[in-house]
Amino acid sequence: MNERRSPELTRRLAIRGATDVVSRCRDFTRRALTEWCWPGAGYAAGAGARAGETPGADAADDALLLVSEVVGNACLHAGGATSLVLRCTDAWLRIEVTDESPAAPQVRHRSDLSRPGGHGLRIVERLGRDWGWDAVVGDGKCVWVEIDSPPGHPG
Repeated sequence: MNERRSPELTRRLAIRGATDVVSRCRDFTRRALTEWCWPGAGYAAGAGARAGETPGADAADDALLLVSEVVGNACLHAGGATSLVLRCTDAWLRIEVTDESPAAPQVRHRSDLSRPGGHGLRIVERLGRDWGWDAVVGDGKCVWVEIDSPPGHPG
């Protein structure tokens, strides 16, 4: 695992071949959100923010859930994630997860919603303000999701 920091609000984590990838990506995201002064990011480490406790805390929880879902999907359906990139502005957070599979992400059909599992992209659709995927030169893809920055985020 290799972490590089850029002068702008961007964090990159190389995760090819790493173990316990989902929790590592959540920890990495939690640290970045804390550094970027997202409300509630420190609570998301395990204590959980209660409703109304910290204004905007839900955004940090949503970001962590989205990281878990997109990285988990890469592990389950695309041979594993190779990198996580977080980009933050005063208006939004963009989560980017790359993998080596060129196959497009598939949202489960509504008729399958009663079956357990397979709801990750529905969660991404519900929580994200926008999401999609782009082909990666060579092979593979980057699945991305954007959420609004919380109120009170200094940007």
